[in-house]
Amino acid sequence: MGTEQGISSDIIRGHIDPIILRVLLNGDNYGYEIIKTIAKRSGGRYVLKEPTLYTSLKRLERLRWIESFWGDESQGGRRKYYRITPLGKAAYDAALKEWRTAREILDLLLDE
Repeated sequence: MGTEQGISSDIIRGHIDPIILRVLLNGDNYGYEIIKTIAKRSGGRYVLKEPTLYTSLKRLERLRWIESFWGDESQGGRRKYYRITPLGKAAYDAALKEWRTAREILDLLLDE
């Protein structure tokens, strides 16, 4: 699997929050599974590091775009889960619109 290296990772790094929000749109999830989902969705070309994930999760929670809760202990170790809030859904929609506009402009400027 890839790691957070190179120019593509620099570009991706600026979009970590909406990427995490996108994962949570599919349902509540915990840290390790969020990392695995991102790696899988990228075809292994991008692996989010734990410190980056948890920094982002704290920021998203402070913004009230996500909320956390403790999972059921009957599944083994107690896990902290995250869910997207209505504010987070609105933020994701805005970020996606912004990304699509930026991609369109970059295609115009960089493609022949």
